[in-house]
Amino acid sequence: MLNNFESVKVLSNILPFIQSWYGRIIVVKYGGSVMQNLSLKSKIVQDILLLSYLGIKVVIVHGGGPIINTWLNKIGIKPQFFNGVRVTDKNTMELVEMVLVGKVNKDLVTLLNNSSSIAVGLSGKDANLITASPLFPQQQENYTGRIEKVNLEIVNLLLHSGYIPVIASIASDQNGQAYNINADSVAGAIAESLNADKLVLLTDMPGIMLDINNPLSLLKNLDVQQLENLKDQKVILGGMIPKVDCCIKALKNNVRSVHIVNGSIEHVLLLEIFTSSSMGSVLLP
Repeated sequence: MLNNFESVKVLSNILPFIQSWYGRIIVVKYGGSVMQNLSLKSKIVQDILLLSYLGIKVVIVHGGGPIINTWLNKIGIKPQFFNGVRVTDKNTMELVEMVLVGKVNKDLVTLLNNSSSIAVGLSGKDANLITASPLFPQQQENYTGRIEKVNLEIVNLLLHSGYIPVIASIASDQNGQAYNINADSVAGAIAESLNADKLVLLTDMPGIMLDINNPLSLLKNLDVQQLENLKDQKVILGGMIPKVDCCIKALKNNVRSVHIVNGSIEHVLLLEIFTSSSMGSVLLP
């Protein structure tokens, strides 16, 4: 336990970090199995609320892959993936939208609003926040989407009014057809459009590793060229491909830094922002 003097000293040490981040924008991508652990989920929510109370503008983008898989299995649909991206047929699309928008988004908003009235749930459909198109246009029955356009009007309005936008990674095309979009890609696109100071991806992994079975192989600091090299060398594979692609694109478009961290580490968001050492991989232009 910290005594009073130690507590004040800690606050004094982080004051410069708090001052430097006041009014700046952070996009947090929340996903993976950490969404299913209520204790971890509550701690992440507390950290996000604290950041907001300190004057940092936070935008949350979420997926919900493990929860979607659970519901697909319940109705006898086998989840399918290609290069780390979910293959989404018509029945899968209906369920994905119901789970992400109707359950995952509202559960997260409710948790954030338990102690305040600060979070507003959205999907890419709301106020035409995201316009989508098919990721695989040659596959007519695949409703996995890509981002055509981002319209920040609703997000800017909410941030200016002190709210936390919570965005589900569902959007529609100009004809109203719904698409399931990789949440990392949505987070990256939102961060780019906002010129965010930081994009933080909360994952199940420690970060980018040379050997996924060896946490000691974690790469702490990487730039865009190094990321491209790791892709070429097949070190980055599977579900890490769309994650790294969105990071590269964000870094090339005015996002100052991207952090890939293990969301199960207690207070990992606060550690990434208010300390000088990262718990995961820090990616720079």
